[in-house]
Amino acid sequence: MVPLHRTPDAGRTLVGLSLFGGGTAAYRPWTAGMPAGTDLVVLCYPGREGRFTEPFARDWDELATGVTESLRTADLGPYVLFGHSMSGWMAFDVAARLETDEARKPEALVLSSCNAPDRGLTDSERFPTHQDDDERLLEWMGTYGLLPPHVREDDDLTELALEVMRADIAVRDTFVHAGARVSVPLQVFSGADDPLISADVGSRWGGLTSGPYRHDVLGGGHFYTPEIWRALPSRIAPIHSVASGSAS
Repeated sequence: MVPLHRTPDAGRTLVGLSLFGGGTAAYRPWTAGMPAGTDLVVLCYPGREGRFTEPFARDWDELATGVTESLRTADLGPYVLFGHSMSGWMAFDVAARLETDEARKPEALVLSSCNAPDRGLTDSERFPTHQDDDERLLEWMGTYGLLPPHVREDDDLTELALEVMRADIAVRDTFVHAGARVSVPLQVFSGADDPLISADVGSRWGGLTSGPYRHDVLGGGHFYTPEIWRALPSRIAPIHSVASGSAS
């Protein structure tokens, strides 16, 4: 767990999961605008940043098991679990695994820029592929916000970024949705101009929870606009106000 923001007398913690193909860097802009009384920590996947010496997970179940155990053993208090893109699927899977653990499951689940997993991996979820060459992967990472310019300008950092991306592609390709559902309050964000998100994203996610649910459509693409992304924590609804239906 990487603590990015601490506040005195915090009432809850927002727990973000590493981005697939990345780490904790995408969350750092959030630190300037966290809601009052909310800590921010990011669970970094193995093989990157502070866990660089650990081997990458070999498949989806191994990574999900590790994330689940980290949340079971962490001293977080009440927390909201957040996942973006493929890590949205990971957050959903982990929340389902914690469903019967009343002491350790999240008090809410927030998912961003990800289709519902009940259709399995579609063509958009299988892109990029492990057959893509380095330049194609770098193009995809640059387009979807995973490759800061300073990384692309450094050969060693670029090599590391490609290694992480290929390891995460291998994990992604072993994902299987086995009918998991959740009952905790669920909030889903999607970008109005995100070509990776299907038109039925709201209704499909609504079918995977028995708890309160809302879907918010935001401006921009996969990472919304820079301004919206920086302020995304402020858009997370209070637990008591997550209501069924959609908002825009």
